[in-house]
Amino acid sequence: MPVEFLGIGGTNDGSETHARSGPSFDKDYALRLARAHEDHGWDRVLFAYGSGSPDPAQVAAFVATRLERLQVLLAHRPNVSYPTFAAKTFATLDHISDGRLTVHFITGGTDHEQRREGDYLTKDERYSRTAEYIRVVKRAWTSREPFDHEGEHYRFADFVSDVFPVQEPRPRVSFGGSSPAAYRAGGAEADIFCLWGEPLAETAQQIASVLAAARDAGRADVPRFQVAFRPILGATEELAWEKAHRVVDRIKARTAGGVPLTRRRPLADPENTGSRRLLEIAARGERFDRALWTATASATGGAGNSNALVGTPETVAAALLDYYDLGVDVISARGYDMVDDTIDFGRHVIPLVREEVAKRDRERAARLAGRPAAAAAGT
Repeated sequence: MPVEFLGIGGTNDGSETHARSGPSFDKDYALRLARAHEDHGWDRVLFAYGSGSPDPAQVAAFVATRLERLQVLLAHRPNVSYPTFAAKTFATLDHISDGRLTVHFITGGTDHEQRREGDYLTKDERYSRTAEYIRVVKRAWTSREPFDHEGEHYRFADFVSDVFPVQEPRPRVSFGGSSPAAYRAGGAEADIFCLWGEPLAETAQQIASVLAAARDAGRADVPRFQVAFRPILGATEELAWEKAHRVVDRIKARTAGGVPLTRRRPLADPENTGSRRLLEIAARGERFDRALWTATASATGGAGNSNALVGTPETVAAALLDYYDLGVDVISARGYDMVDDTIDFGRHVIPLVREEVAKRDRERAARLAGRPAAAAAGT
């Protein structure tokens, strides 16, 4: 199965290792970063959501009108708009991008961050709302006839949209989380289920939990899986690890005295299950499998996508292929110096992974056809 690569659609040059040098929305930088992805083999970029951040839908539209191939993953939190309104926004953006949109629905991991925009539901209530929200959006995307809805969180009558997505039957839906409630909601509704980078054994367990939830929901299909990492590359293993330790030193310098990196989450005692899992794994050790390094997660308090893969491009590619063998076919990666790291990863890692995946696909097809792989490849 083909592998896809997801990068980050940042709006400024700040990261965990250094403060931004300009405004929160730097149009020139946003376009330069997106173009670095398009020019170096990436499939799509994520436009993330934060309560005080630039509106990701507007940023995504800005980038989509200036690039021809790069696909868009738009993050959206259901507490900020009604699902019928959101469905029209997404459909319009799908037209602006000529059918390059995927939507990532965020339930929200911290009560404090949710309350900044008036959301006082409990975590389980938020997951219930997200699942209902996604169902409404999907129907609004595909129903040409007016319909009513009366659910736990939303109620309306006689709605039909006058704008529908370019993609048939609809754009894909992305969803993430690491709690049983997340597995249930995403297992039922997601086309792509997103996980943060954990060791192979824990990742396999999470995949099994999501697949079980999908079966329990009565799905005939199953979600695809995405895993996110922070790659740290070097020309040699020694140079990669020297760079990795410099990264952690810079993160620690920024968080000295317990200062959080963003207003979204504290450095200690995270509420969300995903961050707690990252910190629990880090407490067991710094290095797992081929190249997984947890020191970056520890330094950030388990904030989001924070576990690193450290090594030469060949080592990191081999590590990613281990996840591919578990059933992961969407790789999310983001460096700390975003433009340069995007270019390096695109030049040196993506081609290695794509080549090996194509080789494995040929070999699999040959085995199924009962003939040698060389014959299947036409050699």
